[in-house]
Amino acid sequence: MAKLRGADILARALARAGVRHLFSLSGNQIMPVYDAALDARLAITHVRHEGAAVHMADAWGRLTGEPGIALLTGGPGHANGVGALYTALASESPLVMLSGHAPLRELGRGAFQEMPQAEMAAPVTKASWVAQSAVELGEDMARALRIARSGRPGPVHVSLPFDVLEEMVDDSAVSAARPAPDEPRRRLDAAGIQSAIAEIAKARRPLILAGPLLAGSRGAKTCGELAEATGAPVVCMESPRGVNDPCLGAFGDVLRQADLILLLGKQPDFTLRFAQPPTIDAGCRFIVIDPDAAVLRRAEHALGGSQRVALAAVADVHEVANALRARATGLKAGGWRDEVHAAIRYRPAEWSAVASAAGAPLHPVEVGRGVQRLLDRAGDAVLIADGGEFGQWAQACVNAPTRLINGPAGSIGSALPFALAARIARPEATVVAMLGDGTFGFHVAEFDTAVRAHLPFVAVVGNDACWNAEYQIQLRSYGRERATGCELRPVRYEQAVAALGGHGEHVGCAGDLAAALARAAASGLPACVNVLIERCPAPTVARAAPAVIH
Repeated sequence: MAKLRGADILARALARAGVRHLFSLSGNQIMPVYDAALDARLAITHVRHEGAAVHMADAWGRLTGEPGIALLTGGPGHANGVGALYTALASESPLVMLSGHAPLRELGRGAFQEMPQAEMAAPVTKASWVAQSAVELGEDMARALRIARSGRPGPVHVSLPFDVLEEMVDDSAVSAARPAPDEPRRRLDAAGIQSAIAEIAKARRPLILAGPLLAGSRGAKTCGELAEATGAPVVCMESPRGVNDPCLGAFGDVLRQADLILLLGKQPDFTLRFAQPPTIDAGCRFIVIDPDAAVLRRAEHALGGSQRVALAAVADVHEVANALRARATGLKAGGWRDEVHAAIRYRPAEWSAVASAAGAPLHPVEVGRGVQRLLDRAGDAVLIADGGEFGQWAQACVNAPTRLINGPAGSIGSALPFALAARIARPEATVVAMLGDGTFGFHVAEFDTAVRAHLPFVAVVGNDACWNAEYQIQLRSYGRERATGCELRPVRYEQAVAALGGHGEHVGCAGDLAAALARAAASGLPACVNVLIERCPAPTVARAAPAVIH
């Protein structure tokens, strides 16, 4: 009778579920999985830091809708990956983080790298547990993938004790766990759909606000059709800047005019200033649809209950969007939708005239113009924008058919791993990542990963020799004379990338930018375009206030 290791059972279960890529950093406890991955034909992208593997799995989930798989070793390897789970959780990104683990038979005896890994990951995952037997590993994988995709998608963690991976079991005893169907999507009944349509129809200025699940390419088609059917503008919010998201232009100006807001998987949290005046009018009413009952209860409490909530229901966001599209045909909202779209498209007129002095560092707007021209020439393009001040300028000035940002968690450092995953998921696309010099330091070694894995992309680094977001806080709150601890050096980051086997370009003035971007894109290598920029605060786009231009 044939024998299988637990690692073989795990690898086969992932392959049966359609998994083809693992994002990983090797370590003692997971080497059996590396060996089993060969027979299961699972490709491993071997990174330089565990956090990068989790960020790559996050990007994979956002781009494909299928859970990305991060495979880490235990103990400190696991700990290195946990922080990146929070970014995925806040962005509603499905992924499964698999971590090696001390052997079950040694727990409590001072095992090598023994730590309570499942408990450590629990606060930043939908579910977290330690596998208990080789025979059940197939079921563990099916369960993890199902939880990651279902309801509000998000990360799941499973720890893999070394003795479970090495355990030999009879082939006949193994449960051939097939990809389990997702949990049934909860629908809003016909009466609820009709009630929502009626509320939208009688409102003069209705808005539909969607959360990260409908953001970007994942939900663009759904949102467009929903807006067309209901006549209500649909706005996706996925930035930690919330109503001040520079990508949304002067949206805050029209948000306060809304008299009905449908929150479609969007929480009335800090990004909406908790839906309180003056951000949102005190008389505005709400419809709240969310797949998570606990989130729904919190939303109802924040909004003040029945006084402001016309309808609240636990239901799947996609199901409700599809039902509204099908049954709300013909509703119109007059010029309101045009007014909202105009506010979102608004950018200060003075931006078009921004030009740096000859030989001087560039303004971020100039960098954005150059990148936009590069993306416009691409047949397919993916834009990745990190956090920080330069990241906000990138989001305000640059558009692409597909976009990934750091997300509501407000973390920085994910841009380079995101770019690698995007290149694997979309091998024909032009991938451009825009990030600041502080952010660049988090995962610069992943350029080595990109070279080894033949993943060309262009990283545009806004180099102001500063942790500028924090520096701007110091200027505003304490004054220039008390600004401290945020200085960096104008490092030649492109030389570091070239040393790692990539392509490097240095841009010190506006006239050099276009040619540098073109050479980087044509190089066929992972490329860094290191651009010296002014120290500018993030853009202020609202029409009620002047834009910040230096």
